[in-house]
Amino acid sequence: MESDELRAASARIGSSSVWRSSGVDVFSGSSRREEDEQELKWAAIEKLPTYLRMTRGILTEAEGQPPTEIHINKLGPLQRKNLVERLVKIAEQDNEKFLFKLRDRIDRVGLEIPTIEVRFEHLNVEAEAHVGSRALPTIFNFCIDLLEGFLNSLYLIPSRKKPFTVLDDVSGIIKPKRMTLLLGPPSSGKTTLLLALAGRLGKDLKSSGRVLYNGRGMEEFVPQRTSAYISQTDLHIGEMTVRETLAFSARCQGIGTRYEMLAELSRREKAENIKPDPDLDIYMKAAALEGQETNVVTDYIMKILGLEVCADTMVGDDMIRGISGGQKKRVTTGEMLVGPARALFMDEISTGLDSSTTFQMVNSLRQSIHILNGTAVISLLQPAPETYELFDDIILLSDGQIVYQGPRENVLEFFEYMGFKCPERKGVADFLQEVTSRKDQEQYWANKDEPYIFVTVREFAEAFQSFHIGRKLGDELATPFDMSKGHPAVLTKNKYGVSKKELLKACVSREFLLMKRNSFVYIFKMWQLILTGFITMTLFLRTEMHRDTETDGGIFMGALFFVLIVIMFNGYSELSMSIMKLPVFYKQRDLLFFPSWAYSLPTWILKIPITLVEVGIWVVMTYYVIGFDPSIERFIKQYFLLVCINQMASGLFRFMGAVGRNIIVANTVGSFALLAVMVMGGFILSRVDVKRWWLWGYWFSPMMYAQNALAVNEFLGKSWLHVAPNSTEPLGVKVLKSRGIFPEAYWYWIGVGASIGYMLLFNFLFPLALQYLDPFGKPQALISEEALAERNAGRKEHIIELSSRFKGSSDKGNENRRSVCSGTLSARVGSIGASEHNTKRGMVLPFTPLSITFDEIRYAVEMPQEMKNQGILEDRLELLKGVNGAFRPGVLTALMGVSGAGKTTLMDVLSGRKSTGYIQGQITISGYPKKQETFARIAGYCEQTDIHSPHVTVYESLVYSAWLRLPLEVDSATRQMFIEEVMELVELTSLREALVGLPGVNGLSTEQRKRLTIAVELVANPSIIFMDEPTSGLDARAAAIVMRTVRNTVDTGRTVVCTIHQPSIDIFDAFDELLLLKRGGEEIYVGPLGQHCSQLISYFEGINGVPKIKTGYNPATWMLEVTSEAQEAALGVNFTEIYKNSDLYRRNKALIRELSTPPAGSKDLYFPTKYSQTFFTQCMACLWKQHLSYWRNPPYSAVRLLFTTIIALLFGTIFWDIGSKRQRRQDIFNAMGSMYAAVLFIGIQNSTSVQPVVAIERTVFYRERAAGMYSALPYAFGQVAIEIPYILIQTLVYGVIVYAMIGFDWTLSKFFWYLFFMFFTFLYFTLYGMMAVGLTPDHNVAAIVSFGFYMIWNLFSGFVIPRTRMPVWWRWYFWICPVSWTLYGLVTSQFGDIKERIENGESVEEFVRSYFGYRDDFVGVAAAVLVGFSLLFGFTFAFSIKAFNFQKR
Repeated sequence: MESDELRAASARIGSSSVWRSSGVDVFSGSSRREEDEQELKWAAIEKLPTYLRMTRGILTEAEGQPPTEIHINKLGPLQRKNLVERLVKIAEQDNEKFLFKLRDRIDRVGLEIPTIEVRFEHLNVEAEAHVGSRALPTIFNFCIDLLEGFLNSLYLIPSRKKPFTVLDDVSGIIKPKRMTLLLGPPSSGKTTLLLALAGRLGKDLKSSGRVLYNGRGMEEFVPQRTSAYISQTDLHIGEMTVRETLAFSARCQGIGTRYEMLAELSRREKAENIKPDPDLDIYMKAAALEGQETNVVTDYIMKILGLEVCADTMVGDDMIRGISGGQKKRVTTGEMLVGPARALFMDEISTGLDSSTTFQMVNSLRQSIHILNGTAVISLLQPAPETYELFDDIILLSDGQIVYQGPRENVLEFFEYMGFKCPERKGVADFLQEVTSRKDQEQYWANKDEPYIFVTVREFAEAFQSFHIGRKLGDELATPFDMSKGHPAVLTKNKYGVSKKELLKACVSREFLLMKRNSFVYIFKMWQLILTGFITMTLFLRTEMHRDTETDGGIFMGALFFVLIVIMFNGYSELSMSIMKLPVFYKQRDLLFFPSWAYSLPTWILKIPITLVEVGIWVVMTYYVIGFDPSIERFIKQYFLLVCINQMASGLFRFMGAVGRNIIVANTVGSFALLAVMVMGGFILSRVDVKRWWLWGYWFSPMMYAQNALAVNEFLGKSWLHVAPNSTEPLGVKVLKSRGIFPEAYWYWIGVGASIGYMLLFNFLFPLALQYLDPFGKPQALISEEALAERNAGRKEHIIELSSRFKGSSDKGNENRRSVCSGTLSARVGSIGASEHNTKRGMVLPFTPLSITFDEIRYAVEMPQEMKNQGILEDRLELLKGVNGAFRPGVLTALMGVSGAGKTTLMDVLSGRKSTGYIQGQITISGYPKKQETFARIAGYCEQTDIHSPHVTVYESLVYSAWLRLPLEVDSATRQMFIEEVMELVELTSLREALVGLPGVNGLSTEQRKRLTIAVELVANPSIIFMDEPTSGLDARAAAIVMRTVRNTVDTGRTVVCTIHQPSIDIFDAFDELLLLKRGGEEIYVGPLGQHCSQLISYFEGINGVPKIKTGYNPATWMLEVTSEAQEAALGVNFTEIYKNSDLYRRNKALIRELSTPPAGSKDLYFPTKYSQTFFTQCMACLWKQHLSYWRNPPYSAVRLLFTTIIALLFGTIFWDIGSKRQRRQDIFNAMGSMYAAVLFIGIQNSTSVQPVVAIERTVFYRERAAGMYSALPYAFGQVAIEIPYILIQTLVYGVIVYAMIGFDWTLSKFFWYLFFMFFTFLYFTLYGMMAVGLTPDHNVAAIVSFGFYMIWNLFSGFVIPRTRMPVWWRWYFWICPVSWTLYGLVTSQFGDIKERIENGESVEEFVRSYFGYRDDFVGVAAAVLVGFSLLFGFTFAFSIKAFNFQKR
């Protein structure tokens, strides 16, 4: 640990946060005595040896209390909080002071904080992708890709993927102690550049060139430890709180070189007899001690990121309500800041944050970088001017080339040198992002005398080389880094931040925490087990179980088989639970938080006690009640064996999850493995009948050993020792032999040994799979042929003729697009006027302009339990307190306020989207009271989360929306024109064929998805549109495009309201009116903005004590700053009261009164039907969309067919020619076993794999139903109807292969019945899966619930125990169990009329009737019952979709 080199602390805020003090005069007020006491304590600490001295500090708890000596590791959470409070009272003001104190303490003894300089030389990155429609994942493309991939790997054909360049020969230097801002339009390669600098490029990208840290190559140290890459996607475990997430991260990343640094510091201070500030000293020591569960750094980082408010709130995910999106973003940043890395590469850290929060975050980073010598590159999407001013250097990237790199001061100079000028009221960052783009460049051309010619990116990049900044950079790159300057300790050589033991401890405590949070699952499983146990007990009740004949032995075998299945499958939930945590695991693994074994060990070890309890409950409940052999020794042996089996199965499922990595694939692969394991287990098919070519499978199957051991343990017991009449051996042995099981006693121990061996094997393979497999690739957004050609053309200096289809459509669109796009928003008055005839031309469809007013709106929810626990007594929490306002046609209103002020809440209340809570107040539409049914027809709502069906293209989404939402009168040609119109307006024409994809996974980028959300609402031709955060997550250029869309929409005379987070100056200028809320849902300004926001500014400047706005400052940011809670407290005013007493408020009230009375001659909204389209059209539209979704979802559709084919071949070879053998009873059992296994396996596979598909579509359904597109029935019809052709194909594939290979009778009627029963079985299983999702909140719950049903269906199927042997009180269930009807039909149709005799002299027909109780004349009834089940499940699904809404708003 102690190293002789002098180590330096990291400059990341985290580590560095290390040292704050509150001024030398802290104790000036206290008496001399206290000071003496403190001196004495300090002297005592000074005498200790270094290690002990590092763990002691002097803590003053409160003013006037004597200081106490404290052991640093014993700091309690409250003491830590108070310490951070004393050091940084208000993050905005005190952080810098604190860091300076820290720095002073280090400088005073002459320590240097080491730095990192990162340089990259000739970096090239290339990717490969399929282009155009070839890249759509249809079933057809999926099959071709499989084939191509196989042939490519054999080098038989060249790859058909087209390469495209992501980064094109970029070089540069990132200097320490400077903040570098990385700017560039979307898909210019920002993320790739950051990943390359952090040493995290994907394996599938080809890259050349090199990246050096302090002149050393990446191979000489561990880049993941030295630098931190903060990704733009937020992946966190939803069940952990913010504090726990950050603490875990800090614990894994360790403290880097802080300890050595502090030890050296302490040594020098002692030598020079310097006494540090006690608080600062404690902070630094606490930050530098390894192995604490929660480090003080975590508290500090939460403080400066503003996460203290939600420190103990769960992060949350799709299912758990957690913190807001902006807070999640900050947690992602904090997760890396708490560690000791020195170089920060941050990717779009401001998405979803309002500008003041972003400013504060970047400012804190800047202080830490400057004061503590850090290195940082930050890419921001929409930096506000004041945030932009915080940076020292700018890198401007466009199309993978660096256009400018150097000081911020010179960037405008460079563009002026190129002939482009940034207008007055325009953020520089926004200007930089637009000036390189083909669409926006012209408006900035400054040399009006010369004609404008488009300047390509390549020309900019080349001109920069000759510009003085570029030349200077070239010279610097030419001189290599001076190695003597770099401190060796900065570049970390250790792979992990702390010792292996610490990492294991951290992972164990986190796993334990998650098990506590997920206790519901374990309790639920326990109850499920108890219920299953109860059914099993009463079904195999000992009074009904005899020990007289071989048949009785068969029933006991059935009972043992079922016990085995229950215990094995009890671990099945491990599969989905381990997959849910995988994305977070991969992120942390790649950041080198921990090795994969440290993650996998706790998941195994901590679950062993649960296994012991679960199996214990089961065995205690069932063993004696079923009447197994009564000796206690055999009871304990069975318990022990089942524990081993359960552990083995859990290990197997976890391993499958790690190999499958995706719930659908894992379920499929998992089913294969289980099928093989089960069929080979020796019950479904006896050992004697296993074909030669499958014998190895029998010896490999863990189930075989388990089955054998269980059977031997039971049948060699005392109660089976009596010899049956006319036989020579004991009955037990006879039963074992008839089933082909080894009758020797030592097989029990072989079984136990095999189970333990397999358990160790799977748990050893699990971490290996985690370590070496990467998550499935993210399919990138599609590149159309044109776009690729254009990209490459820009590089080659000549534009290739675009492909013909695109030419035709864009010629007519180009002039008007050009004219709409020119002119920024602030200059829109002129430009839009010029292109007036173009924009207005298109709005083909008429609509009625409507206004909406709301008066005294209050909204409250039930008080959350956490707040009640903190001692708040009220029952309700009010989120909106009496909000008033009016939105009028042709007026664009901004809804603003800090995060959590209730903007989205107000929108949801006004648009009728809230499903919970209490609403008071009056809402009118053009004077008439609002009715939700009619309102949904004339209103559009663009949600903040862009929810769309993932497998359709942009154009199809719009067609679908327009088809269902435009009134009947509109004919298809007009509708077509209108869609094209909207696509032009929203600038989606070039993305026509692109797949939508899932957000954050694949498909469209955020900004394209945003515009699609707007377009989907616009094609409905609404009069009132609500938009929730239309610009969050977009860069300036994209935001400008979206706002241009919004503005164009308003100018057609519609009423539009947007909530907005961090508008730039020109975006804010586009609004006409503002409704400003403060935290707690009270309004503080409602009214017009005025030219350049003059009215807003004069209103707030008129309030006493409010500071004047600086020239060129963004009014939106200024307004949020002067009305913040801190400002209110400082000025001692209440802005709500001020507003309530102003003329503005009275004017608004008058306006509301005026608009609340209907104008003369108007009538209330009325529509003859609830939906705009007929029931039939709704059905057709839903079916059309589902068809596209299924066709383009190969992981579901193609994999299912593939799965069925392979299973059919498996069964065919395993049960080869078994259908024609009818000599023994076992032959009939084997044939029935083949049917039983197929039905259960393929059925359950269908049911499980359809659940996630339905669950994803259901979230889209909620949005579309809220928009009044269709009723629940057509949606359910589409979802059900589309399954039928797929299931038909599945049945044919399976039926033909298996029927032929197993060798059943080739008569037409028998073959038809076989297919008929199989088809309806697969169908009702699939529909059951849909129904389960319809009735539960999400597909994970559905999976757990349906699992219980599969178990019971399996038990009552008539295979494990025939109906004739079931106790009377359970026979009713046999008649309502769908699987038993399937088997009834299948067995009877094959064997019910066969007169051949078997070994004991009765005919097959008689045996089937006497043993199973199946009658030949009942086939038709069985068929009817199956059709009935399918209809029942289908209708229940439709009903559940209609009746239940699991979306909580």
